[in-house]
Amino acid sequence: MEDNVEVEIRSIQLQEPPGGVSSSSPARVVIFADSKSRERAQRRRAHIQFATLCWTLYLSGWNDSTTGPLLPRIQRVYNVNFATVSLLFVFACIGYITGALSNLVLDGRYGFGKVIVHSFLRSLFQVVAYCFESTAPPFPLFVLGYAINGVGMALQDAQANGFVASLRDNPEMKMGILHAVWFRAGAFSSPLVATQFVQKPHWSFHYLCSLGLSLVNTILLITVFGWKTQDECLAQIGVPPCEKGNSERSQFRQVFALRAVHLLAFFILVYVGVEVTVGGWIVTYIIDIRGGGPSSGYISSGFFGGLMTGRLCLLWVNRMVGERRVLFIYALLAIGLELAVWFVPSLVGGAIAVSMIGILLGPMYPIAMNHARRVLPRWLLTVSIGWIAGCGQAGSALLPFMTGAIASKSGIGILQPLLVSMMAFMTSIWILVPSSARRED
Repeated sequence: MEDNVEVEIRSIQLQEPPGGVSSSSPARVVIFADSKSRERAQRRRAHIQFATLCWTLYLSGWNDSTTGPLLPRIQRVYNVNFATVSLLFVFACIGYITGALSNLVLDGRYGFGKVIVHSFLRSLFQVVAYCFESTAPPFPLFVLGYAINGVGMALQDAQANGFVASLRDNPEMKMGILHAVWFRAGAFSSPLVATQFVQKPHWSFHYLCSLGLSLVNTILLITVFGWKTQDECLAQIGVPPCEKGNSERSQFRQVFALRAVHLLAFFILVYVGVEVTVGGWIVTYIIDIRGGGPSSGYISSGFFGGLMTGRLCLLWVNRMVGERRVLFIYALLAIGLELAVWFVPSLVGGAIAVSMIGILLGPMYPIAMNHARRVLPRWLLTVSIGWIAGCGQAGSALLPFMTGAIASKSGIGILQPLLVSMMAFMTSIWILVPSSARRED
C-alpha cells in the first residue's frame, strides 16, 4: 500500500501543471517574440495605410481650393460671366454625384481596395484632364475636365472616410487629423500656388502641379492597398471584420432606408457647399466689392488655413462641450462673423473675419462623420459614409454654381446674404439629425 502511494506521489511530481511552462522556456520566448513582432508589423502597416489616405485627402483639399483664386483669371481669359464660369461647378457636381452613386454599387461588389485602386483608371482620366487644362483649351473641354475629376474624387473621399471610421483605435482623432492636417493642408496650400500662377502669362500651368500630385497619389494607393477588400485591409492591421446585418435587402436599399443617412448627407452637402462657396467666391467679392488687388487670393488661403486650425485646435472644446452641442455654438458664431463681413466695409477686417469663420466651420465635418459612426449600423458604415461624403462633394459644386448664377443677375454682393441663409439652413438640419442610434435589422 505504501509502495503504491509512493509511486503516485512520484508520478504527480513528474507531471507539469497546466500552463506551467517557465517564462524562460524557449517556446514561451519564441511565442512572445512572435506576438510582439506581429504587433509592431501591424502598427507599422496601420501607419502606412493611414498616411496614404491622408495624402489622398490632401489631393482632394488641393483640388477643392484650386478654382477660387483662378476664377477671375478664367473669366477674363474666356470672356464669360458669372453664370457661365459657374458651369465648372455644375460639371464637377455631376461628376461627384456619379462617383457617390457608383461607390454604393462598387463597394459591395468589389470591396474597398479594389474601388480605391480604380483610382488608377480615374487617374488616367485625371491625367488627361489636367494635361489639356494646363494648355487652357476651349472652355467646353476645360469644363469637361472638372466632371471627369469629380467622379474619381468622390470615390476616393468616400472610401477614405469609410475606412478611417471603421478603425478600432482612436477613429475620432484620426478623422480629425485626416481632415485637419491633410485635407485642409491641401486646401491651404493650393491657393498659395494658384495665386502665383494667376499673375503669370501661363496661368494654366498650375494644373501641371495637380497632375504631379495625382500621379503620386495613384502610385501610393496601388502599392499600399492593392486589390484587397476593406476587411482584408483591416485584417492586415489586426482589426476584426465588422459584423453583418441580418436583412435580406441589398446594401443599397438598406442605406437608403436610413433616415439618419439622408439627414447627415443633406447637412454635409450644405456644409461643404458653404465651405467651398466662401473659398471659391470670396476672392471675387473682395476684389469687386472691397477693392482688393491681385493678392486677394491669399484671403482664400487664410480661410482654408482657419479650417485646418479649427479642426486641430478645437478638438478639446469638442470633447469638453460635446460634439453635437458644440456644433450649434460654432454655427451661431460663424453666422455672426459673416454678418460682420457683410455690413462692415473693411478690407482688413473682412479678411480677418473670413479666417475666423474658417476656424469655426473647421470642426463641423469631422464632427458629422464621427456622429455617423455612432448612429449608423457598423456593417453599413463604409457605404453610408461614402454616400454622405459624395453628397458633400456634390455640395461643393452645387452651391457655388447657384451663387454664380444669382451673382450674374444681381452682382457678387449677394454672396454674404446667401452665405448667412445657407449657414442658418445648415444649422436647422443639424437639429433634425438623430442624437442616438436606432436599432436596425
